[in-house]
Amino acid sequence: MEVRYSVSPKEAKTMTTEEMRENFLIQNLFVPSEIKFVYSHVDRIIVGGAMPTTSPIAIEGSKELGSDYFLERREMGVINIGGKGTIVVDGQRVEMETKSGLYIGKETKEVSFESDDAANPAKFYINSAPAHHVYPMHKIRYEEANKRYLGTPEEANVRTLNQYIHPAVCKSCQLSMGMTELQSGSLWNTMPSHTHERRMEVYLYFDMSENDVVFHMMGEPQETRHIVMQNEEAVISPSFSIHSGVGTKAYTFIWGMVGENQNFDDMDHIATKELR
Repeated sequence: MEVRYSVSPKEAKTMTTEEMRENFLIQNLFVPSEIKFVYSHVDRIIVGGAMPTTSPIAIEGSKELGSDYFLERREMGVINIGGKGTIVVDGQRVEMETKSGLYIGKETKEVSFESDDAANPAKFYINSAPAHHVYPMHKIRYEEANKRYLGTPEEANVRTLNQYIHPAVCKSCQLSMGMTELQSGSLWNTMPSHTHERRMEVYLYFDMSENDVVFHMMGEPQETRHIVMQNEEAVISPSFSIHSGVGTKAYTFIWGMVGENQNFDDMDHIATKELR
């Protein structure tokens, strides 16, 4: 498990391009027959990817967590962005279609992942956060996500926000997770921009061709920076940072948040003319 430490706003505004990428960008999440985890000290979120092929792969304990098993004191959200697969949760098999999600509660001892077809493997994207209470496992099919329709063609940001792990759908301790799909011809994922000091966020960008990128904007509103991101790459966004992005073509992204609350609309809006 790779460990990333927190970065202050003062440090972030002095970083080079490479330093920004080393601290905030997460690459190569989906490695055949492996599970990859990055542990961020920003609200202690864990970001991961599991890509089973011919055999199941299981989550194991980690010294970094100081626990007997991974979810002893944690909860987990999973969204499948690949082919069909199965997640086995303490012996219970849960079929996972493309773009279906699963909430797994604290004190779950065994979690493993399988793909139906090794030639078209499942790609399980994982967010995990510390938890204080046991909530039941909950599968969220794509069509069951709570949908919000945002944006206008004039602002090039028409998008559908699918809330998976959210109070309107299922209970969790602090983890919120969902997926936003941009309509063809739209490029911005959120603009005007905002921050939320009470929650950090991680984005995973996907549904992009190898020739397309997203310019992920971050940093304090008056000290903005950007990271150029390719398909199936994630980025850690600290609570002090804006997190707008614009692509060379429409794309999809998964957002995960942990922190003080689960109120999606709890934002500190930034007027576009105030950005620097």
